Amino acid sequence: MNATEETHVKQTPLAEPRPADIKGPEDLRAMSPGEVRRLVPRIRRLLVDTVTRTGGHLGPNLGVVELTVALHRVFESPRDAILWDTGHQSYVHKILTGRAGDLDTLRRRGGLSGYPSRAESPHDVIENSHASTVLSWAAGLARAHGLRGERDRAVVAVIGDGALTGGMAWEALNNLAAAPGRPVIVVLNDNTRSYGPTCGGIAEHLAALRTGTARDRLFESLGLARLGPVDGHDITALETALRHARDLGRSVVVHCVTEKGRGHAPAEQDEADRQHAVRPLAPGRPGGDGSPSWTAVFGRELARLGAERPDLVAVTAAMLHPTGLTEFAARHPDRTLDVGIAEQHAVTTAAGLALGGMHPVVAIYATFLNRAYDQLLMDAALHRAPLTLVLDRAGVTGDDGPSHNGMWDLSLLNTVPGLRVAAPRDAATLRRALREAVAVHDGPTAVRFPKGTTGPDIPAVDTVRGVDVLRRGELADLLLVSVGAMAGTCLEIASLLALDGIGVTVVDPRWIKPVPQALVELSLGHRLVATVEDNGRAGGAGAAVAQALGDAGAPAPVRTFGLPQRFLDHGSRAEILESAGLTAPRIADTLAAALLYSRAAAAPVPLPVPRPPVPGTAVPPH
Repeated sequence: MNATEETHVKQTPLAEPRPADIKGPEDLRAMSPGEVRRLVPRIRRLLVDTVTRTGGHLGPNLGVVELTVALHRVFESPRDAILWDTGHQSYVHKILTGRAGDLDTLRRRGGLSGYPSRAESPHDVIENSHASTVLSWAAGLARAHGLRGERDRAVVAVIGDGALTGGMAWEALNNLAAAPGRPVIVVLNDNTRSYGPTCGGIAEHLAALRTGTARDRLFESLGLARLGPVDGHDITALETALRHARDLGRSVVVHCVTEKGRGHAPAEQDEADRQHAVRPLAPGRPGGDGSPSWTAVFGRELARLGAERPDLVAVTAAMLHPTGLTEFAARHPDRTLDVGIAEQHAVTTAAGLALGGMHPVVAIYATFLNRAYDQLLMDAALHRAPLTLVLDRAGVTGDDGPSHNGMWDLSLLNTVPGLRVAAPRDAATLRRALREAVAVHDGPTAVRFPKGTTGPDIPAVDTVRGVDVLRRGELADLLLVSVGAMAGTCLEIASLLALDGIGVTVVDPRWIKPVPQALVELSLGHRLVATVEDNGRAGGAGAAVAQALGDAGAPAPVRTFGLPQRFLDHGSRAEILESAGLTAPRIADTLAAALLYSRAAAAPVPLPVPRPPVPGTAVPPH
């Protein structure tokens, strides 16, 4: 290249960098600081344009654009592991690791996951989406690197200030501080929020650090180095701090201050949760039938109950608005308790409230109940504490992916002695179940319901000792037991089977644990009993019904229909139920084949010559 050509190249304006042109972090590292600065608003524009159409976690990602850029410019993923706590904020990471072109498939079946996904990219090292776990992952991975002699690989754990309210994070910090030879770079993304504002003493300490009114007596007292606070939207400052942290050779906390929802006015002005999650703008989203959401029905009824019952206390684990407690909190702020992202603490605190004469209602997503099983078993149930768990998003949730499907709760709850569990089928039975649950004074109760809208109420045609009969068949062929929101599907199954001349009685126990004695009695005289639930089949409601009927000596065999016991890919609720075979036509075909075969098998067949049993063989059952 001659001097004239070199001068021409230097004077040519740089091409505008586009997110879609980034095929991997190496492209980002090759950019000049000026190119990077021009890239940042384009990433935000892509996020807003795409996520408002697909739905998903918008606010968290808008807040970490510069932070994610800096991480991928300083560290060499995937050799250097960048781990994300919860994963709400991983969309920018996906863009910078070559997935910008697929962002419009976000949370759709066959498209990009809304969380890190090991199947999508080697840059997604872990795919956890339950909060406060990343520091433990990082501690283990750093130890593995040390044992293998891999001293040139960094482990970076990005965790929000909201996730620091979870106890598991502090268990990990306690161990990291005592392991100087296994350095982990803890990037504390401090945006003062989880969904809503972060609560508790840790939040107050971080606020003092941000304003410079206190020195760090928390991390440094554990023996951890701390850098910052750093402006989380200044890429140069971030890169400088991250390089310093990398070169320290010890575990260090890099305190980055960011703004959730940054750069998008509707998010910045949303005081509730800075547009933490947005629904898709496309037609057909939940609520098209005009019915309220399950969450809204629960929230309104609890607020009414709070006015009637001064002993009711609402407990949330950093999810006041998502679990429907907003109205209760507005009316009864002194009886609303946010414990942060700490489900275990929430349940045992509720047991303490019950011990003190209150009746706590712990509102939580069904998937997060997994984390508090021990507390439910040993603190609430063992002490017969009168508290109520309200499990939102039970069953298939769909587009949030495998970690958020609430398909484990019934399997777990069925093992808890003395616990009563209700599964309402519609808005009317949800209101009724909640009132019945908080009226129980001798042990814990649980009420579960799915994500989405309630649909129209489904009236009972009769009630048999607390078990609602939704349809009576003219023939006693099949007793079909509906669990919760599967009632509409069960009624459709009955209609399809009626076309084959099969008589079906559809019942809804409403309270499914313990199995009502009336259900055992109703099974008598039917040739087959079938259960339909949107929980895993292993240990679920169907398994409990089969055990109860077997223990009672009921003669009818039981067929259970539920979710397969595997982690289900993301997609709409309807798509996942379809793939699991939980649709009326599929179930009706299976039951029709079983019933018509058994009917034919029961018909007498004349034998020309009676044949005695062959010695040494068993006589087949009649």
